[in-house]
Amino acid sequence: MRKLFEGKIAAGIWAVLRIWLGVQWLQAGWHKVLGEFDATGFLHGAIAKAGGEAPMVQGWYAAFLENVALPNAKLFNILIPWGELLVGIGLIIGALTIPALIAGGVMNLNFLWAGTISTNPTLLLAAVVLLFAWKGATYWGADRFLTPAIKRMYINRKNNKKIGPTAVEQHA
Repeated sequence: MRKLFEGKIAAGIWAVLRIWLGVQWLQAGWHKVLGEFDATGFLHGAIAKAGGEAPMVQGWYAAFLENVALPNAKLFNILIPWGELLVGIGLIIGALTIPALIAGGVMNLNFLWAGTISTNPTLLLAAVVLLFAWKGATYWGADRFLTPAIKRMYINRKNNKKIGPTAVEQHA
């Protein structure tokens, strides 16, 4: 079972899936960053889907959209496109892969909660699979080199912290 997730061949398959997922996010974000993106219409549409006999949006989420997202639409107009773009870049180059997968998954969940099916279930499933295969998914990417370097910096920083004044500093 371990070879399924961590072997070099499996890592190549996970890298292809990771890059494909990254391209999906990059394309979604790129058009929004370059264009005039405004989430206001989407938010109003999602809130409207909370009513009726068979609501597509749960009341609690509609309340969040109405009371938090809609009043802060200008902030969401920045967070959504740049979030999508950065998730895409991270996944394509394999840098900060796990945070990118989590951020992408959270965005997919929010789009689903807002009643938008589209490709969101597929993208969310790909993110979850890659999270389970995290070691293989990060093997062919920048994380293969970044993670050990960050760990070394953290350990060196931790080992170099001073607990108190040295003997020389006490007598100075």
